[in-house]
Amino acid sequence: MSDQATETIEIAASVDRVLEVLLDLDAYPTWARDLKGVTVESRDDEGRGREVTFRAAAMGRSTSYTLRYSYDDEPRRMSWELVRGDITRRIDGSYLLEPVPGAPERTNVTYDLIVDLVVPLPGFVKRRAEAKIINTALRELRAHLEPAGRR
Repeated sequence: MSDQATETIEIAASVDRVLEVLLDLDAYPTWARDLKGVTVESRDDEGRGREVTFRAAAMGRSTSYTLRYSYDDEPRRMSWELVRGDITRRIDGSYLLEPVPGAPERTNVTYDLIVDLVVPLPGFVKRRAEAKIINTALRELRAHLEPAGRR
């Protein structure tokens, strides 16, 4: 059975700036601590990552998975789905970027993720892993984009 998590955070950066960081998949390990490596396997006609392999720390071990990205609704949304993974059956998700009304240099970023692991885990372990993934996806993204004191 798949688990779904959704969370929104406000970031003091424009939609264009947030999107610029999210599209630079090669640089994710510089701000996403749990990512140990990223390999862009293929790119679309605009040079954006199409199939991307990630190596990450997960539950006390290293895991590898390949995602296929879609940019059909850019600049509002970038989404992905699992192509293959060693401990996952499904990792599908998206970032939704929306300007904060009246504040063009601020963006509401919604992270949506559906995960299905090969091995079933107790609920408390899943929730702890979910919190760690969301922390990386949103809070580490915000810390990367916002100089200290702007938060």
